[in-house]
Amino acid sequence: MSYELDPLPYDYDALEPHISEQVLTWHHDTHHQGYVNGWNSAEETLEENREAGEFGSSPGAIRNVTHNSSGHILHDLFWQNMSPEGGDEPSGALADRIAEDFGSYDAWKGEFEAAAGNASGWALLVYDTFSNQLRNVVVDKHDQGAIWGGHPILALDVWEHSYYYDYGPARGDFISAFFEVVDWEEPSTRYEQAVQLFE
Repeated sequence: MSYELDPLPYDYDALEPHISEQVLTWHHDTHHQGYVNGWNSAEETLEENREAGEFGSSPGAIRNVTHNSSGHILHDLFWQNMSPEGGDEPSGALADRIAEDFGSYDAWKGEFEAAAGNASGWALLVYDTFSNQLRNVVVDKHDQGAIWGGHPILALDVWEHSYYYDYGPARGDFISAFFEVVDWEEPSTRYEQAVQLFE
């Protein structure tokens, strides 16, 4: 199977002034494309090794599949979590569950912002299938610190390439800007899928 980079679900300038056209162009077309290319290359190496019965380079290729597939999947989720119509709070079943599992939306948001401010990669809201609850997690380098069985609901990329051009070292300003464009429709759908699968 060959993986491809889907186009953004909105125009490159659609999230301005919160995220610039330049950042979205670089981030999507160059950075995200690199993960897709890396995943495909690693899969080709594994297939060639299986056919040849030679597995010396397989451990490195497997690590590259883990790293690049995680980068591709999380970036795809990140793009879908935002829209020009975003900026509201969640509603419906997801809002109720956030209040149940975190005490309130403000308590969840404060914790999520703290995770994003400290992460070396990503802050995620996940549905933890082991504990059957929502949980904020910090995921460094796409795949370190993830919870086994964690079903991603909302993703925020806080690598410097996500914000430095627009905000410089003021990561907190970028995190605040994310909440101006976050669109809860996709996270709500993902939450409902998790509940159907795991509860």
